[in-house]
Amino acid sequence: MRFDLKGHATVPDAVLGLVLAVVFSAGAATAPGIGPSSYAAIAVGCLALAVRRRAPTLVLLVTTACMLAYTVGAEPAQAAAFPVMIAVYSAVRYGRGRRHAAVISAIAGAAFLAGSLTASLTADAAQPAQALVERTILLMGWFLAAGVSGTVSRHRQAYLEQAEQRAAEAERTREATALRRAGEERLRIARELHDSLTHSISVIKVQAGVAVHLARKRGEEVPEALLAIQEASADAMRELRATLEVLRDADDPAGSGLDRVDDLVARVGAAGLPTTVTVTGPARALPAHVERAAYRIIQEALTNASRHAGPATATVTLAYGTRELTVQIDDDGLASPSDPPTPGNGLTGMRERVTALGGSLHAHPRPHGGFTVRADLPTEDLS
Repeated sequence: MRFDLKGHATVPDAVLGLVLAVVFSAGAATAPGIGPSSYAAIAVGCLALAVRRRAPTLVLLVTTACMLAYTVGAEPAQAAAFPVMIAVYSAVRYGRGRRHAAVISAIAGAAFLAGSLTASLTADAAQPAQALVERTILLMGWFLAAGVSGTVSRHRQAYLEQAEQRAAEAERTREATALRRAGEERLRIARELHDSLTHSISVIKVQAGVAVHLARKRGEEVPEALLAIQEASADAMRELRATLEVLRDADDPAGSGLDRVDDLVARVGAAGLPTTVTVTGPARALPAHVERAAYRIIQEALTNASRHAGPATATVTLAYGTRELTVQIDDDGLASPSDPPTPGNGLTGMRERVTALGGSLHAHPRPHGGFTVRADLPTEDLS
């Protein structure tokens, strides 16, 4: 974040004006013929610099008039032009109209130069012409340097602002390009999934349905495994459609939530893994992304148990806390601390989901056999 000098420079400018006023007043005290009007001109001309950034043109006019009056009345040294040069710089640097400020600065410099020369000639008519020329050239050079410095500083500030704008625009362009490429990649993945998995799952679903129909037509008892395949294929089609919607649309649909845990447990039980669900704490509605993550963790953990636990039972525990949801899946299968299973893509995917929500995941064999998956998910909406 860049420091805004214009909004914080009033105090330093006021200090600058006060210091100049004190210095010139101290110098005026040593000169003869100094009256209250000269001190007033010094005070007004110098203290006006406190607002030189807010009203640069007005400050230039006021400072020039006051210091010119002081110069003519008191016949001071050329140093009295210093506040005017600061005002010239400010008019060129901070003035809205650069040409307007430059013209006023030139007029102010000429007026101050004329007053200074008049005072010099009046004070010492015998002053050599060469000295007057040198003083004139030096004074003109000071005013010119003040105007050039203001112009350079103004252009530099404009360049820095343009550079910041170009950098911000380039950043926005990079973000837009990244979003566009991400969208194209999502569409490509969606097409691949649709062309491959959708067809295969549809075939499984149709074949399972035909087998169930023929068994019932012949009056035979339909095997539980066949019914589980039919139901699982239908659920897989629903899940795949939801996934394709996520990939094809930037808006994240509701997807699977905890309201579908009972259906999931029923399917797993039909496939040979009897599972019970326990809920502790006051159940409540949670952010959609938390519910989806909890459902996927339960789904993946029960799927792993069905594949690797052998003859076993499982328990799903949902513990609603004040600021977090704890999901724990326990089975009494074949895993043991002495022979832990090799972590696969399932555990990696669960850990990534939990980490993305700012939670923690613990997956390890149970001391007396079986496996435990525990996920602590923050329930505050972090999106």
